[in-house]
Amino acid sequence: MTRKLKRGTEWSTTWARCRRAAPEAFDAGGIRNLVDGEWRAIGHARDHVTPVDGSVIEGPPLVSHDEAVAAVAAAVRQHAAWAAVDLDERRSRVAAALEAMEAERDLLALLLVWEIGKPWRLAVADVDRCIGGVRWYLGQIDRQLQLGGPRRPLPGPVSNIASWNYPMSVQVHAELVQMLAGNAVIAKTPSQGGFHCLTLAHAFMAAAGLPVSLVSGQGRELGDALIRGAGIGALAFVGGRANGRLAATSLADTGRRHMLEQEGLNTWGIWELSEWDALAAHLRKGFEYGKQRCTAYPRYVVQRKLFDQFLAAYLPVIADVRFGHPLGVEADHDPLPELDFGPVIHATKAADLADRYVEAVSGGGIPLYRGLRDRDGLFLDGQDGEGSRAAYVAPACVLSPAPSWSLRHSEPFGPLDSVVVVDTEAELLAAMNASNGALVASIATDDLVFAARVAEELQAFKVGVNRPRSRGDREEVFGGRGASWKGAFVGGDLLVQAVTQSAGDGEEQLYGNFPSYSLYPVT
Repeated sequence: MTRKLKRGTEWSTTWARCRRAAPEAFDAGGIRNLVDGEWRAIGHARDHVTPVDGSVIEGPPLVSHDEAVAAVAAAVRQHAAWAAVDLDERRSRVAAALEAMEAERDLLALLLVWEIGKPWRLAVADVDRCIGGVRWYLGQIDRQLQLGGPRRPLPGPVSNIASWNYPMSVQVHAELVQMLAGNAVIAKTPSQGGFHCLTLAHAFMAAAGLPVSLVSGQGRELGDALIRGAGIGALAFVGGRANGRLAATSLADTGRRHMLEQEGLNTWGIWELSEWDALAAHLRKGFEYGKQRCTAYPRYVVQRKLFDQFLAAYLPVIADVRFGHPLGVEADHDPLPELDFGPVIHATKAADLADRYVEAVSGGGIPLYRGLRDRDGLFLDGQDGEGSRAAYVAPACVLSPAPSWSLRHSEPFGPLDSVVVVDTEAELLAAMNASNGALVASIATDDLVFAARVAEELQAFKVGVNRPRSRGDREEVFGGRGASWKGAFVGGDLLVQAVTQSAGDGEEQLYGNFPSYSLYPVT
């Protein structure tokens, strides 16, 4: 079967489209940083290796600590002016930015494919969820700004530090709601990818007159400025526990509002189940984007007497997963392929997942399934060099990894599953709570009384019964339990509450996971 790159999706063509759509942000020298309403050629340019085929493409210009401090100061000035703009004008400008994004929806999605390896269908969905979600807030914001009495912007801009996997539906979505609520915004592009898509989206926001800043740089250089910088009103962080702990520690003496979303080991618990076809459908969908998302389920905790039935449902699913080059077609008129996932974020991650599998088996884990990249993946003709396939990894699964396994208590953030077999309810709870807090968990069972009882004991913010849970948006609140989340809960009304303050006198309580107490008084 001959496969080639679909015409019109080449990186050179995509880059040229970016320069036409936003010449102020993309120039011959690369990407610019957005500071104080202007796209500036500051920072040290760095190449980026796309995981799609290992080729080198334009990377982000990394600014220094001092340049980040100056960007924060400019955002503070923008905030003072924007906070005085009336709601109708804010709503009009946010709507204009959404219209511009919708007009270039396919280009934004194509950038996600090239930068972070997202299959086309999922890349489009990421853009659409951002646009649709913010439009919901446009219709709700009048009501939301009156909850508990009139609400006003925070004292300073919101700083956004997010991971690379959902640039539009998580980061841009949050920024637009923050600005709709009356705050200026400063954001950092993720170091591992997403900067082209974010640059284009922020060009549309800036062109609509929104008070947004965007800088690129290493966390160790910019972290202090973007977390503790003078005048910042709140921090919105999405990332791993190590960096989240550093951010929380840095904020400890500031009293500053924060929403820190961190990793957790999300699990399916399977007990007294007979509806295996329904579970199999959920498991198949769970492989989307190679489980590179905060609400993926890489661990299954299975009642021993059901283990054979679980395997009969699970193994055909994992063997049927489709992965490969997300832009490969047999003929130019063909649609882009329907893949479950493309590459993982980079070659180092792919190698790490392979090492973690070997570690699990060497430590006594039983290999249940291991796909073969070169046999099972869908690649372009000529995409056979190690570098061009280095970021691709086939799905794999290990049964009963040793307690000492490095992923026993943490998420792989990739298509590497593990299965734990248990005999009692207590064992099931212990195995499902192995990571000291998670964002989501699910129970597959015919016994709804059992599900209700166990759900109360699970250290997960959302618990599904016979269905997975997702991050959600619009009306649905999002947060975490234990070490998976620190700070205010967000989503729907609580997202607006987290980035505004009461206009009345006295203290206000934010709901969330704060150190030592769940109700956080803010003066």
